[in-house]
Amino acid sequence: MPDRPLDRVRRGFAARPSRNQAVVAVLLALLGFAGTVQVSEVRSDDAYVGTRRDDLVQLLQSLSVAQTRASDQLAELEQTRDALQLSSQQRQVALEESQDRLEALRLLSGRSSAIGPGVTITIEDPDGTVAAATLLNAIEELRDSGAEAIEINDSARVVAQTWFADGADPADATLVVDSRAVSAPYVVEVIGDPDTLAEAVAFPGGLTDEVEALGGTVTIAKSDELQVESLAPERAVTFGQPIT
Repeated sequence: MPDRPLDRVRRGFAARPSRNQAVVAVLLALLGFAGTVQVSEVRSDDAYVGTRRDDLVQLLQSLSVAQTRASDQLAELEQTRDALQLSSQQRQVALEESQDRLEALRLLSGRSSAIGPGVTITIEDPDGTVAAATLLNAIEELRDSGAEAIEINDSARVVAQTWFADGADPADATLVVDSRAVSAPYVVEVIGDPDTLAEAVAFPGGLTDEVEALGGTVTIAKSDELQVESLAPERAVTFGQPIT
């Protein structure tokens, strides 16, 4: 019986496809996908096909204006952000500077303890001849040499308002510093540059020569770290007022 065309078609569908046939099928599928995408893009562009030229120009101008406005708003927001950051940084710097000044004033006024390099000056006065004036002169020399904190016998903090007086009994070898009695040997701890402070004590005609002329002795010890822990008494302001 002769082979009919329909039978050949059926055998073609039933047979396993060859490698070439599979490649052709994949290419056809890709071609169909590309065609579908292209048709979709053409259809999407068709939305503006019937739009007049003037309308398209106006639409582009509107988009350009909107973009410019958005850029300007973004620039303003960035400037505001930068200004706020700068203002915050300036406030922080001012706060830190104020805190540093407050700490320095507390130290210089004797309202806080201090630690740092300096010298320890020990004044021996076996005959009780070292008077308050001698100690006051020594303090002034130390201040002129950059002393930042001064303490006598671990009990009397010396500041700008500190006063010195001789004791009531001349034979007692006792001095009065801000109402605190201090007795020989007088140990003066001073925070500042050790070399400069030592020179202020030992220079000719200074504290060392003055005490030795009175029969006493002076020793100086430099240190990389001293602690001044005593505090000055609080003083009420009666006459002076700050100018604001």
